[in-house]
Amino acid sequence: MGNILTKIQQIASNEGITIGAFERSIGASKGVLSRAITNGTDIQAKWLEKIVENYPRYSASWLLAGEGPMLKTSTSGADEAPCPDEKERKTKKSEKNSECSSRIQKLPEGSIEGIPLIPTSAMAGAFTSDISFMKYECEHYFIPDFKGADFLIRVKGDSMQPTYYSGDLVACQKIPMNDIFFQWNKTYVLDTNQGAIIKRVLPGKDNDHICIVSDNEKYPPFELEKSYLHAIALVRGIIRLE
Repeated sequence: MGNILTKIQQIASNEGITIGAFERSIGASKGVLSRAITNGTDIQAKWLEKIVENYPRYSASWLLAGEGPMLKTSTSGADEAPCPDEKERKTKKSEKNSECSSRIQKLPEGSIEGIPLIPTSAMAGAFTSDISFMKYECEHYFIPDFKGADFLIRVKGDSMQPTYYSGDLVACQKIPMNDIFFQWNKTYVLDTNQGAIIKRVLPGKDNDHICIVSDNEKYPPFELEKSYLHAIALVRGIIRLE
């Protein structure tokens, strides 16, 4: 088990996160991995399954048996090729964003069809279905890729770089507050006591908290009481207008 624990540390280091953040990402309680690493004790098989499930680019054979390379390789026929590097992934993502942007149609002024681009000042109305936000001069867009989205908002700041940049538009789908189900590590727009924030959500220290995570490592994660949440929307996609 000692070798597996060392490999878990390697994965966390390669992902640029702490063991505590790694624990939260697999739904484990605080200390489940850190205590095992410190004391050299075993961890339950279910946590190994969670690691393999949540970090699919790492080889299960490497983690569990010490066989082969750390990162998986993709196969095409009989030939093996390494997983695309970061530059290639970013290029493909940029191409996808450009393709999506080419299908965006801004609707005529005064239209209430399509998806409204909501200003920050009208955010509460967008979350609660209060039609008062319609009084604002909202731009409306027809975007085939995001038919299930309820509204668009514009990203501000750099806390979610390099995934989301200031000026990007994100398409959001409202989540009922009476039936909250978080998809861990997904990005959400959260209406809180201190305003709306765009962050990733991971399990918190207990059932009354969630862990709020920025993609920009300069911004440390923090715990947020669920009682401070007034409304929630799942980010369905991103539109980068260039």
